[in-house]
Amino acid sequence: MECNTVFNNESHNKSKKVIHILVALCDNKYQGIVPVPKSIGNGQDPKNNLYWGCAFGVKTYFKKSTSWKLIKTIAIDSVKMERLVFKHVTQDNYIVADAYNGKFIKQCTIDFLKSCSGQLKDAIVVGDKTLGINGNSNLVGYIGHDGLMDFKIHEEIKNTDNKERDCITLACYSKRFFSSDMNEAKSKPLVWTTGLMCPEAYSIHDAINQYCNGGNEFMIVDAVAKVYAKYQKCSENQLKDYWLLVGN
Repeated sequence: MECNTVFNNESHNKSKKVIHILVALCDNKYQGIVPVPKSIGNGQDPKNNLYWGCAFGVKTYFKKSTSWKLIKTIAIDSVKMERLVFKHVTQDNYIVADAYNGKFIKQCTIDFLKSCSGQLKDAIVVGDKTLGINGNSNLVGYIGHDGLMDFKIHEEIKNTDNKERDCITLACYSKRFFSSDMNEAKSKPLVWTTGLMCPEAYSIHDAINQYCNGGNEFMIVDAVAKVYAKYQKCSENQLKDYWLLVGN
């Protein structure tokens, strides 16, 4: 699965940002989660999955967004089950989102960390555009269960090109479990968590919108806290102070 296509968004994509989101599909059978209803917890069924096809899954939520337009859908393989490419409706910015079979959450986690470090790089062609993905993207995001609570990865995570990549990690207790590898990757966490959370798509949607509009870490955290509080019906101030943290 590992690719290392050399591509630099800074030199080739001066006027655009590319965000690459890796989604580990929710899976009752293969992940150490509190079980969700069977219909939305099948990690081999992207169409109905909690983190992809449901109302607040990445595919459905971004397709309904007024900020983003779906321009391409790609079937890849049994591990990366589906890839979506969205373009911002007014900006030359792109989102590439990959749905990983929930059985392969470990591979999704490794790919995310190696993208943050620059060990995994790739590019895709969409129309007349070449988009750098994985470690070639401007921002790498992870959505799903925090698999590092259940397993360890043995691949070495290390920065390979002295570049600092922005990242967002939406999973339970992601700061505790991802910070060591993030330090080795020399990545810049914009949002991660210190407690339990539901990594539905509205959080990363509003974080990305703020990011594309030039918002700093504090503005991005504020945007995420506000939308999460709205949908989860909890305190925005508590989220900003104790749950969502600016990296470092």
